[in-house]
Amino acid sequence: MRRKSAVGGYFYPGKEDALRTMVEGMLDTEKEKEKAICVVSPHAGFEYSGPVAGAVFSSVQLPGKFVILGPSHRPIQTRVAIMKQGIWETPLGNVKIDSSLAELIMTHSHLIEEDETAHVHEHSLEVQLPFIQYLREDAAIVPICLSYHISFEELEELGQAIAKGIKEYKQDVLIVASTDMSHYVDQSVAKEKDFLAIERILELDARGLHDTVEHENISMCGFQPTTSAIVASKELGGEKASLIHYQTSGDRTGNFSEVVGYAGIRIT
Repeated sequence: MRRKSAVGGYFYPGKEDALRTMVEGMLDTEKEKEKAICVVSPHAGFEYSGPVAGAVFSSVQLPGKFVILGPSHRPIQTRVAIMKQGIWETPLGNVKIDSSLAELIMTHSHLIEEDETAHVHEHSLEVQLPFIQYLREDAAIVPICLSYHISFEELEELGQAIAKGIKEYKQDVLIVASTDMSHYVDQSVAKEKDFLAIERILELDARGLHDTVEHENISMCGFQPTTSAIVASKELGGEKASLIHYQTSGDRTGNFSEVVGYAGIRIT
């Protein structure tokens, strides 16, 4: 399958030159980079969340392979929808799916189902690609989209399956957990609630993140992919999480009454 760009010209420029220039302006190519297991990166329009995504991708050494986990913002038929073959298009070119890595991950969980339709319109994974493509033209991905109706136990199983697949793959892989933080609340509320969740991520506390978001009613759309990513990261030897950058849409627009929060976090 050739998965065409769904939000080019909307979340980010639809023309190659304009997109390349915009991404370049949000990356710090001189920044010291660490080898990482996972990054948490936002997925809003680049005008708002791009500086946070750019900061976190600038802080890590990018391998050639990526497992990208994102939430579905619309109902899907499966708990965990994977694409295990094909190509994703953006204005910066084509990104191949790494079928062998996808297959390895799938062998470790019955939850993971091949479901291309779940990915056709979903933006949460797509918006990570221009940053990855700019820095690694040879990138290959495994895209995994999660239903909102997934339990912690299922997220834990998925995280373990991802880790087992990566271990068997025996090449460097970066996990990307795609999420925005609080949605459409006052700036002060966003910061207070977001940092309750961020602290749990920094502690690599998957259960704590999941439960905190639910109990505190934090409108963090990708807390479930992030939960699985933490489980996988710890299975792969992750010991430290660092907050690279945090800001809100209000920091970009000046409207602080209804903001969306964005966090860029690195797990090493």
